Amino acid sequence: MKFRMLLPLAALSAMGTLYAQKQNNPIVQTCFTTDPAPMVYDGRVYLYTGHDEENADFFWMQEWRVYSSADMVNWTDHGSPLAIESFAWGDDRAWAPQCIERDGKFYFYVPLHSKLTNGMAIGVAVGDSPIGPFKDALGKPLFDDGSWDNIDPTVMIDDDGQAYIAWGNPTIHIAKLNRDMISFASEPTLIKQTKEGFGAPSMRERDRGVKYEDCYVEGPWLSKRNGRYQLIYAAGGIPEHISYSTAPSLEGPWTYGGVIMPVDTTNSFTNHAGVVDFKGHSYFFYHTGWLPKGGGFARSVSIEEFKYNADGSFPMIKPTAKGVEPASAFVPVGRIEFETMAYSKGVKTEENSQTGVYLSDVHNGDYIRVDAVDFAMLNSEPKTITINAASALRGGKIEVRAGALDGELLSTIEIPTTGGWEMWKQFSAPFTKPKVLKTDIYFVFTGRKGPKLFNLDFWKLNE
Repeated sequence: MKFRMLLPLAALSAMGTLYAQKQNNPIVQTCFTTDPAPMVYDGRVYLYTGHDEENADFFWMQEWRVYSSADMVNWTDHGSPLAIESFAWGDDRAWAPQCIERDGKFYFYVPLHSKLTNGMAIGVAVGDSPIGPFKDALGKPLFDDGSWDNIDPTVMIDDDGQAYIAWGNPTIHIAKLNRDMISFASEPTLIKQTKEGFGAPSMRERDRGVKYEDCYVEGPWLSKRNGRYQLIYAAGGIPEHISYSTAPSLEGPWTYGGVIMPVDTTNSFTNHAGVVDFKGHSYFFYHTGWLPKGGGFARSVSIEEFKYNADGSFPMIKPTAKGVEPASAFVPVGRIEFETMAYSKGVKTEENSQTGVYLSDVHNGDYIRVDAVDFAMLNSEPKTITINAASALRGGKIEVRAGALDGELLSTIEIPTTGGWEMWKQFSAPFTKPKVLKTDIYFVFTGRKGPKLFNLDFWKLNE
């Protein structure tokens, strides 16, 4: 069945006004990203997402992707370290993931369709790095009972070191994990849904004709704050909003906390949330259908900063195109990957085993933006810029500008043909330090209209 989400004209008008301003949401523009699962590790936020395929008419998702940031605005694309093919027992539907670190290993929990039972199942992959590579830790599902309920796993490690995993639609399963993170320390049980705990009892126990305050649907996110457990989840049916419940222990009793993000101008009939604290700020991750050709099956991750209420409860959080402010400055030292950016227009990313992830599909008029670049923190003044590029055909130019697409021109780099789309060569040009030392930097791509111009690997400022 095809769904179509139509926004009121007033909402579309307001969104158009927002998009005329500088924006950071959605945070990835090179492809569709879904079901955000953030993890803070070693001074960075790592973001694990699903990936909606273009022109899909259902949740036909084939892989999971990873991004990371040290400042919450410039995100590095680490590609896809895990896909359906990583699990011999799975054959479809790479849905909402979450990753967690323990004892120097990274455990990547995912739902996908099981060949073994023809239902959805929970799998777990393991890696030595937050960006992978990951491999199936078991060679079989962690949990697979043939039900279609087994989606959207969420994991947490409690203060006493006990790890928990929860998942489910429309029920909520929960279990303890052993220290190895790939086996159960307790049998999965159901969190009892009640009117007091979730705004409504579980689906099978609801009375027809009764209008309930709210109801759990899917996408749980389990965490703990100030000694109290929080369960954030997609709620209310179609279209979904985000709500939450809290409890003094995972055994309950659960208390319904209310709506965090209402049904709004997200242009997506689903939503999925994750929350982290980073560098003294609290961030709420969700997804929208805001990219061109976006919608309910073409979603994109967005972020809002928020502050908890004085009593520890969540405020109401509204989606914005503006997104968040930088949590720290971006210092342009050393090799900087072109797939690290705050915003872009037109470009895509690709990856291979030799180059890794790189910028591709670059055409005349496309650009990328890197935010809050702080030249005052450099030890010396840059004199040139070097760019690693490849072009099979005509090449083009890169204009480096400060503050705006037509802002102060800092450099122009000529990129001629290199003989192939992955035949990389380095090109350098003079570089002038911007008048405003902390500014956004735009890389504006120009050349013959129509054909692809070049691929881009990295850039570097030189003394």
